[in-house]
Amino acid sequence: MLNITKKLTHAQPATVILKLPFEKRQKSRLRATLEDGREAGLFLERGEVLRNGDCLMAEDNSIVQIVADKENVSQIQTNDPLLLARACYHLGNRHVALQIEVNQLTYLHDHVLDEMLQQLGLEVTITQASFEPENGAYGHSHGRNSHSHANSHGHE
Repeated sequence: MLNITKKLTHAQPATVILKLPFEKRQKSRLRATLEDGREAGLFLERGEVLRNGDCLMAEDNSIVQIVADKENVSQIQTNDPLLLARACYHLGNRHVALQIEVNQLTYLHDHVLDEMLQQLGLEVTITQASFEPENGAYGHSHGRNSHSHANSHGHE
């Protein structure tokens, strides 16, 4: 088994590809199968979220590129910024991971959330797509749109 132990700070030409859905890209310890069929073990720093295109180094110095695998997602599209903001508010209030783009919102498919958004007047499309949600205001990863704070808080 190939042990993958380090996330690289800069993209490098990959030796092999590792496709993972979002749920598995959040894990720092994971057993997976590379695209070439070899078994691999991830042993990364805790709290690291892997993003599409990230490069990792294995113990044998091979470069493994992460590819966000397609998964079952729900998408809404609207040209109404207020309706999009309301959808983000209601989903965020439920701590749902969101991929936010211009006039579009994507989240991991959940029929209950789909129904809630339909009640707001939005049309929900279920599809297979790569899922790259926002890191969140207190995310520790340095991926797209992230920042961190020295202090933390909890919900009471």
